[in-house]
This record gives sequence, structure tokens and C-alpha cells, in this order.
Amino acid sequence: MIIAESRLGNVRSMGSERKHGDRKLGLFYGWKIVGTGILGMILVYGVRHSFAVFFTPILDEFHWSRGNIAIMMSLNICAYGFLAPVAGILADHWRARVLMPLGIAILGAATAGCAWAEELWHFYVLFGLLMPLGSALAGWPIIAPALMNWFVRKRGLVMGIGQMGGGLSFAYTIFVNYLILHVGWRLTFLVLAGILVFVPLPLYLLFFYYRPREKGLTPYGSADMPEVSTREAPGAAGGVSPTRDWTPAQLLRAPQLWLLVLSYALYWGVGNYLVLAHQVRFAEDAGYGSMFSVSIFALFGVTLFLGQSCGFLSDRMGRERVATLAAALSILALAALMSVRDTSHPWLLYAYSIGFGLGGGLFTPTIYAGAADIFAGQYFGAVSGLLLTGMGVAAVFGPWLGGHIYDVAGTYRPAFLLCIVCIALACLAFWIAAPRRRPTPSR
Repeated sequence: MIIAESRLGNVRSMGSERKHGDRKLGLFYGWKIVGTGILGMILVYGVRHSFAVFFTPILDEFHWSRGNIAIMMSLNICAYGFLAPVAGILADHWRARVLMPLGIAILGAATAGCAWAEELWHFYVLFGLLMPLGSALAGWPIIAPALMNWFVRKRGLVMGIGQMGGGLSFAYTIFVNYLILHVGWRLTFLVLAGILVFVPLPLYLLFFYYRPREKGLTPYGSADMPEVSTREAPGAAGGVSPTRDWTPAQLLRAPQLWLLVLSYALYWGVGNYLVLAHQVRFAEDAGYGSMFSVSIFALFGVTLFLGQSCGFLSDRMGRERVATLAAALSILALAALMSVRDTSHPWLLYAYSIGFGLGGGLFTPTIYAGAADIFAGQYFGAVSGLLLTGMGVAAVFGPWLGGHIYDVAGTYRPAFLLCIVCIALACLAFWIAAPRRRPTPSR
């Protein structure tokens, strides 16, 4: 009897190893989800982040005000923010493998439509409203909770790696600018639409699964978890502790949720996107050429990628400390950008690009990991979406405000100073939310 029980235990152990993707039996399938998400995000968000590259040729052709053109970007991020939680909820309750190809189709059609735009309202509808619908259904609002579903342990690391695609989407603008210089901005929109159809669409159909059970697997690290827990929250050192799950009503009453939403809104919606929408034009106004200005933008994307790849630091150092480091890097970077007057000190632009990229790259996986510390569970897709909603609401004022301030004052420097204030406040809100305490829902 003892021998039989021992053999049965061995069989169960082997089954568990197979389900969790033991290294002896091959790579855990969840890493394929990470890889698919990275490539998808490069191409999905590459269209939005190319706005800064399209800004100059559209301005030169139509001669609209900078503020009015920047509304395209403001609308895009705002609509995306409101659609993100809807996409997260739909993924939680419906089939993500249907939603994501649908998102690619909508995004591709809107991108292609921009090639024939002639009026400002055409861009508002196509770039500002339809594109974010496609991005929400095919991007991070579904990828982020999928990563949480596939990984119980090492969430800071996984969220950092998963966000790399968003960082590299800024480097994608080098390719976009090359196309614009050689074939024009209208044909470039058509090329970008074709890439969406032929690359991420088949990848999503072949490899993307929202939950491990859809592949007959269990999450990475769940074998080490107590079976009685309903939700697992990673600690500051990458550990886990069981907590009760949150209900929708408890989520909406939690001050920590709204502090995190405020933090993300201030940091990205205003503090980052205001600068990113105008930084290429700012460099051109200072006297730098188009390709050099775009290369600085691309360098930001590479360093953003590097910052995101260091998401594991928040598992080791603590979420709040890493958020503070990120904010400090971004503020110093903006100080360097504000010091640019002409082409005599190009190192200031390099300092800005490196510091701003590293700061933004560190902050994003840290705030998502912090949100997962507190709210991981059945409704984390909605939580992830609400963070993006906050960013979207703030972005109504971000890119547009940067253009409006320039139209009124003739300089971007007051707008950049505003960004410094917003980033500092974002860090403060994150500390008050205190993911390190991992509060449980009130009854």
C-alpha cells in the first residue's frame, strides 16, 4: 500500500511538472504569450506613437495649428483609456481569441483610412476614435491580464518584459520616418496597415491564449501556492501571500485603486504624452534635422525598453522605491530638454532621451505590478483597464495642452515644466497607495 501511494504521488508530481512547463520538459507556454504580446505591441502601438513623426508632414501640408493637430493624439489616448476597461471586461467574460483579431482588423482599417484623409475631422475620427478601439482590443488591456493569468510568481519581471513591446514601438518610428521620406506620409499609412494584417493577426490566431486552462495548463508558480487561497499577491521581494478576492463594489470603494489611477494619469497622460507628442517638432524647431530628431525619439524607445526589462527591480527593491527612481530620472531628463536652445549641445537631447526612457520604462511595470499586488484576481482586467482610463482622461489635456501652450507662448518650456510637476505628484500618489501594505478588501 505504501509503495502504491508512493507511485501515485510520483505520477501526480510528474503531471504537475508537465502542466507547469518544467524545464526538463520544455519551455513554459506562458513565455510564448509574452513573446507574442511583445511583437504585437510593437506594431499595434507603433501606429499611435508614430504620431510625432506624422506631425510635421501633416502640419506642412495643411497648415493647421499645432494645438488642433495634437487633438488627434489627445483623442486617441482618451478614447483608448475609456475603451481599455471595456476590452478587459470583455476578455474576462468572452473570447480574447476573437476580440484580438477583431481589434487588428479595426486598427488596420483606420490606419489605411488616414491615407485618404483631407479634413481635420477625418483624422479625429480615424486616428482619434477608431484607432484606439482597435488598439484596446488588440493590445495591452487584454495582454496585461493574460500575463497575470499565466504567471503567479515573478509578476514584476513578466510585466516588465511584456511592456517591452510598448517601448520598442517608439523605435519603430525610425522605420516609419524612413517610409515617409521615401514614399510620403499617405502611402506610409497604407504600409503600416498591411503590416498589421500580415504579422500580428496570424500570431494572435496561432499562439495567443488568454488563460492557461485553454491549453490544459496551470499558471507559472501556482504549484507552490496554498490551494485554499483565492488570489495570490506577489510581495516586494517576489514572494506571494494569499488574500481574499475583490468584488466590483469593493474595488470601486478602494482608495488605493483611485490613487493608482491618478498616479498613472499624471505620469503618462500629462507628464509623458505631452512631451512625446511634440518632442520631434521641438528638436526640429531648435535646428536639428528630421532624421536626427526622429532618432532621438527612437532612442527614447530603446531606453524605455531597457527600463521595462528592469521591471524585476520592483520585486527586489520594493515598488515605491523603484517608482521614485523612475520619477527622478524623468524629471532630470526634462530639465535637460528644457536646456536645449539650439544645436550647440546635442548631448542634452541624448541625456533627455536616455533618462526619460529609463524613467518611463521603470514606472509602467512597477505600477502594474503594484496594482497586481493589491487587486490581482478575477477582476484585474478591469483594474488594468481603469489605469489606462485615467491615462486617457489626462491625455485629453496632455498633447493638446502642449500644442496650445506653444501656440500662445511661442515656446514649449512652460509645458515641460508642467510635466515635471505632474510626474512628482504621480510619485507621491503611488507612495500613498502603498502597494507594499497589500490591503485586503473591506467587507
